[in-house]
Amino acid sequence: MDLMYERCAGLDVHKRNVLVCTSTPDAQGQRHKEWRTFSTMTPELLRMRNFLNDLGVTHVAMERTGSFCKPIFHILEGHMELLVVNAQHLKAVPGRKTDVKDAEGIADLLQHGLLRPSFVPPAPQRELRELTRYRTSLLEERSRIINRLQKRL
Repeated sequence: MDLMYERCAGLDVHKRNVLVCTSTPDAQGQRHKEWRTFSTMTPELLRMRNFLNDLGVTHVAMERTGSFCKPIFHILEGHMELLVVNAQHLKAVPGRKTDVKDAEGIADLLQHGLLRPSFVPPAPQRELRELTRYRTSLLEERSRIINRLQKRL
């Protein structure tokens, strides 16, 4: 099968850590895979971005895991091509049991162009969504406070 991306990485994202599997060519032209684990704290995510940049990684794929992938997306956005993949598409691939194999499987599928990315709106649209959701939560909180106050009175 043809390679679509020479230098790519698959991320297996969890609440407290991210397992990174990079797939890059070595001096002889063979595929070289390297695994690293990073914490999800900002300094560690910046170290992860530097690690990927040092290896010349151009494409990164990660599984959509609720809100856990958002900070990673924001850190890597603009530095390399990002694909956020629906978890249901990855679960159909048999034989993956561990985090290392998950990250490796994502990297393998990405390098051959077999992953279909989810839609991620542009940054201005994401910011507007965040603002409107925050406004909604403030209005709901205001209503709860008014109701509690009326009940007390």
